[in-house]
Amino acid sequence: MNFSTDIRYIKGVGSVRAESFKKLSVDTVGALLRYYPRTYEDWSRVYSVKEAPLNENCCIKAIVSDTPTSVRIPGGRTLSKTSVTDGIGLMNMTFFNNKYIKNMLKEGEEYYFFGKVTLNRYGAREMTSPVFRKAASDARIVPVYPQSNTLTSKQIEKVVKTALDEIATVPEYLPDTIIRENSLCSLDFAIRNIHFPADYASLERARNRLIFDELFALQLGLLSIKNRTRTLSGCVIKNDCSGEFISTLPFEMTNAQKRAVREALSDMQKNEPMNRLLQGDVGSGKTAVAAALIYTVVKNGYQCAMMAPTEVLAEQHIRTFEKLLRDTGISAVLLTGSTKAAEKKIIKEKLKSGEISLAIGTHALIQEDVEFGNLGLVITDEQHRFGVAQRTSLSEKGRNPHIYVMSATPIPRTLAMILYGDLNVSVLDELPPGRQSVDTYCVGRDYHERIYKFIKKHLDAGSQGYIVCPLVEEGESDIVPAEELYGLLSQSEFASYRVGLLHGRMKPKDKDEVMRSFAAGNIDLLISTVVIEVGVDVPNATVMVIENAERFGLSQLHQLRGRIGRGSEKSTCILVSDAQNEEAKTRFDIMCRTSDGFKIADADLKLRGPGDFFGKRQHGLPRLALADILTDTELLMKAQRAANKVIEDDRYLESEKNRKLRRQVETLFADNYGV
Repeated sequence: MNFSTDIRYIKGVGSVRAESFKKLSVDTVGALLRYYPRTYEDWSRVYSVKEAPLNENCCIKAIVSDTPTSVRIPGGRTLSKTSVTDGIGLMNMTFFNNKYIKNMLKEGEEYYFFGKVTLNRYGAREMTSPVFRKAASDARIVPVYPQSNTLTSKQIEKVVKTALDEIATVPEYLPDTIIRENSLCSLDFAIRNIHFPADYASLERARNRLIFDELFALQLGLLSIKNRTRTLSGCVIKNDCSGEFISTLPFEMTNAQKRAVREALSDMQKNEPMNRLLQGDVGSGKTAVAAALIYTVVKNGYQCAMMAPTEVLAEQHIRTFEKLLRDTGISAVLLTGSTKAAEKKIIKEKLKSGEISLAIGTHALIQEDVEFGNLGLVITDEQHRFGVAQRTSLSEKGRNPHIYVMSATPIPRTLAMILYGDLNVSVLDELPPGRQSVDTYCVGRDYHERIYKFIKKHLDAGSQGYIVCPLVEEGESDIVPAEELYGLLSQSEFASYRVGLLHGRMKPKDKDEVMRSFAAGNIDLLISTVVIEVGVDVPNATVMVIENAERFGLSQLHQLRGRIGRGSEKSTCILVSDAQNEEAKTRFDIMCRTSDGFKIADADLKLRGPGDFFGKRQHGLPRLALADILTDTELLMKAQRAANKVIEDDRYLESEKNRKLRRQVETLFADNYGV
């Protein structure tokens, strides 16, 4: 038996149970041994009945005093009771809805019982629904697995034990030098002790090894992706013209913006293509940085292309660049799905001939028939809306052009190192002078009447506003969907105002039309779902109400709030929620206290953990089974150093000695990057 053996061939599994395992994405012996316990129960320390601690999980060893008796209780449930003794103390045992308990617990036999010891109203000790095993088995640390409707943790544990008994040794794949330099245990020791730890020290050693393996494979994969672009650049920038451009601006760039320009130009003056992420909060001035780079690249004789996730955002960018590049002689063209066929044809011809220096568009830019004469710089905006493949498709339109990725979604530095390991990172951590902070308040639902009066006050003054609703899951009766709220408010409270509706189920064309209308000032109040999270710049919007605010993550609330406060007028964001749980209160407190996107992102990551930070894994982060980048930073650094050494020697992992490493990387990245 080896790692690739089908799970149905493990003794006691068979074809029927194999189907249950496959629903857990476990189809081979290897996948089974990588199906790690979610937690552990400590059966290794056995207490007497008298000394067992109250109100915490513990293990006692005792003999069943009498056969369990069962009675029916209200609700159609069964209540079973028995008592156990260790020869000195007596303890009551209660079980609910277990019709087999009479056959499972035999009078006079000894068992381990694991659960919480409490005192009943008479002061007697008892356990309710404990887990138990025959005392003939070892008292040990017991694994608890994520289970399903058809597989219990105990059943999974039994199959894992059988598989490990049948495998002589788990084959090693890490080089001896890496194991030695990082004080790691063998893979065989790690796999056996992650499932059945000899003690807590062994469990810790096993976890360290397996976490290191995950982070090491992750870093190797990202470095391999980075190395793919480390060919000779077809567009080395010889002349830095950024100072010339900056002097034409009607405002002073922040130090952070100047630093970002310097970092990018330093990359572009090397023989390898730039691969850099620019991340900065809403309003931090990313577009001006991009304009400085575009100006320099064009002045060096190359073309630039910028891809945005929506037509409305692409249109906004072209308007902004036309202002920034007004006196430079550089003109931009817009290429989207809505561009008329005749106009598209002319644009494509001029892009191919090199006559057009700057193209801004959507996915239309990566269509096969779009060719560039001399593409030198590729910019993607709101990178989390694009996959790596789309970024690569645009870069393939040139001869190894420079790649610049922009994101207004603040990402904590540790997470950025993981997500964008294939990119160098620049950060805009200053806001330009004059940028308005948004006053944020949190109120209960009973404030709606006052909130609507407040919105009307802003609308009557000529401003615009948003009301944002969460997505409604089936069966949720306490949340009003955007469409329903639109129907109510447009015919009652705001009947005399121009009210618009925007939600994710609308056709892209219709969504764009609503946003254009709102941006043009033809809609006073926009009722929307989170589709406006990354949206257009509407400086006239000064008020936002976020309904059921407890349903949004911190970073998402911050992104939504970023839609207002973009003009010269004071703006206000109102979070509406009746939630009383501590996490919601913490979120609202942070939102009301700070507008710093990076502080908010850090807090959000701490509250939700990296697994949920990006919702549905839209950034393409490989799924890590054990590693937690918040707490495993030391192992992350070790893994990164080890990965760098391997890549320096074999940048594409092509050598025979690294064949096993490459397989690990391919397994981790299979669904994300196709490494």
